[in-house]
Amino acid sequence: MAERKVLVYTRFNRLWHWSQAASILVLLFTGLRIMGLHGILTFGLAVTIHSVVAVALMLLWVFTAFWLLTTGAWRQFAPRRAGLWQVARFYAWGVFRGEEHPYRKVLRRRHNPLQALAYLALKVLLFPAVLLSGIAYLGYGLWDDLDPSGWVIWAVANIHILTAFAIGSFVVAHVYLLTIGHGFREHVKPMLTGFETVDLTPEQEAYLTAEEPWRLKP
Repeated sequence: MAERKVLVYTRFNRLWHWSQAASILVLLFTGLRIMGLHGILTFGLAVTIHSVVAVALMLLWVFTAFWLLTTGAWRQFAPRRAGLWQVARFYAWGVFRGEEHPYRKVLRRRHNPLQALAYLALKVLLFPAVLLSGIAYLGYGLWDDLDPSGWVIWAVANIHILTAFAIGSFVVAHVYLLTIGHGFREHVKPMLTGFETVDLTPEQEAYLTAEEPWRLKP
């Protein structure tokens, strides 16, 4: 295989990534204010911003899900066991000993097995949980008569908070992992330019050279 810099992140990939990241940070910040953990914003303003950004993010997720399914890009997140243990061991042990990363990126598999599993859990479990619990919480006035004891809204609120903290933990871990290996700048750069170094088969390199030369950097 040949190692080449290839355009693997389209404009939509990058727009989706950074819009989602910014939205999650805003939601975490305003959510902490709603919980009373800081007083930088007024309560009413925090609720308004939180609700508006949440709706915008929900629309982005719906459009992204449609795009992933129709383009086949969802395969990037399909979990697989091959190499999972080696990657997990690297992050838990090998990275502190200066070992080489056991996974080499290829054109159709940008994410290593652990990344794919983490992103799948995020998109299939955490995002739907925080979204549905948020909608239920926001619309409580429409169904509060079905919850005379208040137990259901208590459960909904706690699911929303716990899921939000889980997503926040993912963000912290994600940023931390960007600092290891080749360094923060080198890890972030592909999501800014779209180009990343991947292994290409001779057939893939020949196809890109002939049909999509703009995706290859000299």
